[in-house]
Amino acid sequence: MTPFAIAGIQMHITAGQSNIEAMRHKLDVLVTRFPWVQMAVFSELCVFGSVPRDAQTLPGPIEDEFCQMAAQSNVWLIPGSLFERSDGKIYNTALVIDPAGNVVGRYRKMFPFRPYEEGVESGSEFMLFDVPDVGRFGLSICYDMWFPETSRTLAAMGAEVIIHPSLTDTIDRDVELSIARATAVTNQCYFFDINGVGDGGVGRSLIIGPSGYVIHEGGGGEELIPVEINFDRVRRERHNGIRGLGQPLKSFRDRTVDFPVYRRGGTADAYLESLGPVAKPARGSRAGLSSEEKGAAGSASSMDKTASKSVGSPRRE
Repeated sequence: MTPFAIAGIQMHITAGQSNIEAMRHKLDVLVTRFPWVQMAVFSELCVFGSVPRDAQTLPGPIEDEFCQMAAQSNVWLIPGSLFERSDGKIYNTALVIDPAGNVVGRYRKMFPFRPYEEGVESGSEFMLFDVPDVGRFGLSICYDMWFPETSRTLAAMGAEVIIHPSLTDTIDRDVELSIARATAVTNQCYFFDINGVGDGGVGRSLIIGPSGYVIHEGGGGEELIPVEINFDRVRRERHNGIRGLGQPLKSFRDRTVDFPVYRRGGTADAYLESLGPVAKPARGSRAGLSSEEKGAAGSASSMDKTASKSVGSPRRE
């Protein structure tokens, strides 16, 4: 058995201000209550919330604070993510810091949540790191999960655990829980999807094992979620199959099909080109109204208002 203890920290986030002291407090409480924990994971954009104006330069003083926190607590620390400013561009960036307080790597989110995460650039490099004598970890952020190629690439590069900070405060959280579970089982890995609360999300963090079983689903409030995992379980699943059945990673390795949709400029993705740009729906467009229909609807609305004035309740003198 190769055990390793990881704790998700599902905490209340306030957008537009620093949450670092609250993060420090939660980490202190975590390691005091559960001294056996070896890695702590916060949610996406938990440092300052989802406000790009607070973008930081990395390395910098904020990163130094997290390095000190990791060293003082003697844990691997993934402090969610924050907006990073680099060469005039903004990225959604997660840090990985080892127990000695060294930055092991920085991961820039590959798929910003467009069109809503406006002005945020896409990262282009995958992030993997090894915990010596334990196993290999991969990192992705929130919307990345909706593109299975990101997780499959991490698994193909040897990731046995995928750490996945999220910020989901919308009505599609139930869909994400399904995607998270599917991601774990199709890649035969542990998957830690850690969401925030308040301005940082609706909670419901999810931890899934390599067989697709849910280890823990959080509620809607603050939670400390310490879980011990077993890397030998991942290796056995990948060798013998999921619950002794399918072996998707081996089958993917041995595939005989070359997927033409991945060839830029080919014909296989012609339909995708017909879908138009990534843009926020305008008011009224969600009802399927064309410009002419909108105009007609506007005129009808004005007539209705005029009529309502004439047939409304009589005035009291």
